[in-house]
Amino acid sequence: MGPGNTTTRTRRRAVPWALLGLWVALLAFVAPFASKLADVQHDRAVDYLPASADSTQVAKIQDQLPGGETTQMVVVYHRDGGLTAADRTTAADQIGEIASAHPLAAQPEGIPSKDGTTLMYPVASTEPGTDEKARDQLVNDVRDIAKSEDGLSVEVGGEGAFATDASEVYNSLGGPLLYTTAAVVALLLILIYRSPFLWLVPLAVAGLADYLSMGVAYGLNQGFGTSVTGQSSAIMTILVFGAGTDYALLLISRYREELRRIERPYDAMVAALRGCGPAVLASSGTVAAGLFCLLAADLNSIRGMGPLGTVGILCALVAMMTLLPAILVLLGRRVFWPLVPRYGSTPKVRRSLFAAMGSSAGRRPLTVLAGGAVLLGALALGALNLPGSLKLEDSFTSKPDAVAAMETLGKAYPGFGTQPITVIAPTDRADAALAEAQDTQGVDSVTRGRSGDGWTELSVTAASAPQSAGETATIKDLRDRLDGSYVGGASAEQLDLADTNARDRLVVVPLVLVFVLLILIALLRSIVAPLILVAAVAAVWGAALGIGGLVFGPVFGFEGTDPGLGLLSFVFLVALGVDYGIFLMHRMREESLKGTEPVQAALIALRTTGGVIASAGLVLAATFAVLMNMPMVQLVEMGFVIAVGVLLDTFLVRTYLVTSASVALRRKVWWPGALSKQPAAGSRELPEPVTETVGMR
Repeated sequence: MGPGNTTTRTRRRAVPWALLGLWVALLAFVAPFASKLADVQHDRAVDYLPASADSTQVAKIQDQLPGGETTQMVVVYHRDGGLTAADRTTAADQIGEIASAHPLAAQPEGIPSKDGTTLMYPVASTEPGTDEKARDQLVNDVRDIAKSEDGLSVEVGGEGAFATDASEVYNSLGGPLLYTTAAVVALLLILIYRSPFLWLVPLAVAGLADYLSMGVAYGLNQGFGTSVTGQSSAIMTILVFGAGTDYALLLISRYREELRRIERPYDAMVAALRGCGPAVLASSGTVAAGLFCLLAADLNSIRGMGPLGTVGILCALVAMMTLLPAILVLLGRRVFWPLVPRYGSTPKVRRSLFAAMGSSAGRRPLTVLAGGAVLLGALALGALNLPGSLKLEDSFTSKPDAVAAMETLGKAYPGFGTQPITVIAPTDRADAALAEAQDTQGVDSVTRGRSGDGWTELSVTAASAPQSAGETATIKDLRDRLDGSYVGGASAEQLDLADTNARDRLVVVPLVLVFVLLILIALLRSIVAPLILVAAVAAVWGAALGIGGLVFGPVFGFEGTDPGLGLLSFVFLVALGVDYGIFLMHRMREESLKGTEPVQAALIALRTTGGVIASAGLVLAATFAVLMNMPMVQLVEMGFVIAVGVLLDTFLVRTYLVTSASVALRRKVWWPGALSKQPAAGSRELPEPVTETVGMR
């Protein structure tokens, strides 16, 4: 045996072990940081608000006023038959106990309802400041003191109580979300691979990638101040498992194929990485580029999601292209047991589902293309039925105490503002601002609050119910009339969220399309093929939103739609949906470069990648569908739209429409690249359809 063979054999053994050792060292390094990510997660209003909005400036200035940020609550006492004298005494005693236990901004005064059934006490405290844990402790202490007695219902609502209830939901997501996602991915991998061992490898690697992403996200927060919210960290986990498993499916499928023609696992893995590596790199690049475009958003929550989502995708890519190959090579062929791909063997020939789909698309491509376009267009019309903007009290799938309090107030105080509007005015113009606010149509009363650092706080009570059309008009009038002042509060925040999301869509959507298109052009050496893929995923997005419009209200009973749903679902569906187009088109181009006739190249690409794409689509859709089990309406809506969009893309658009367009255009699909001009060097016969065990039959 020559020295060259000895060197090669040594490299085959050393490289996988070296990669494994590097990963052990890397995970040991990030371990102290990954465990701290939850400590820097914040879900205050300012972490979600638009960076330049009035309501954001109000929240920031309130932090600088004496005592810092104010936690606003409303303690609501209610009895259906009318409050008794004993009830009022109980309420006064409990409010007195709250005032004794915690420093309040002012002595609370009870406001009775006209029908005598309800008594509300606005309670405000600067004790917690910006400390979310202290805020939650304050709200929970108030709830412990203000308890229902002898038929007297007591509920604690208001902005602070809403924030606490939302914080508890987001803090509870981490464990259940991770476990549920891992369980769903594990189940699908078992069904796909039909092996008692193989499914464990990509799942374990995805878990390690998620742990790595947590450490990197913490580093970004500490080094660059990147915001971390419950929503963004949840999406990061979903992306790691969903996209990472997709990359694993593609790599393992190609590795299995190479093992049948290459004897040594190391050499087979090298060939597999060379074959599918460019597609995986381009795929992750499009997702990362799409997510990175979120930095152009003005909304803090969406802008912060960009870096965290990018971190998740890149960590999944690195893990699946280094750690996964190393483990698979070390385990050898036996990891595929009982369906081991033997060297020199050929897979069992079967008529696959995707062979039938490809044949139907190939016979009448224009008919299939037109029919699919009409179907997607019809589904997109359902978006016209989407409910209006989601109100604060409708954000939970189950009713927490804060929502129950708001509903009680809405019934007992019809047409009365039970949620204060906060105005921050320059101190030297505070008196004029107070008078101007009092004269504004729709304002019931105005009270003066704290002053400091050149600013004075005014609390405005509207004559209309919170988040009603009347209150919205009042907020807009106040902003128009109070020049130099800022108007904020819970209702103003919701208004700013809706307005800024509309602005962000106009900025981010074109950026995403341009970046994704440029990456596709660079990969496919064509303009026509990338345009087809981008048009396809845009159509999928519209259809998925349309299906959401058909079910959110009538089926799920949702009263509103999250203002950020359109933008976030677009970014994820375009970036992730293009993945499958890359897998298909890259294989089609590979076949064309071998000299295969264009129609045959398209059908071969579909038959060889269809099973992998279907498996990957099911896994990705299932991981996003996990969000539908979460107790926040905005997460349920996002999970539904993205899951439905991925399934549409996988089984309709990618299979039928993109293949039909490629068949109809033939060589023109590669225009203006060399493949569109040069005839094939030769023509290969269309092979018998083959379905690998990784695919869907």
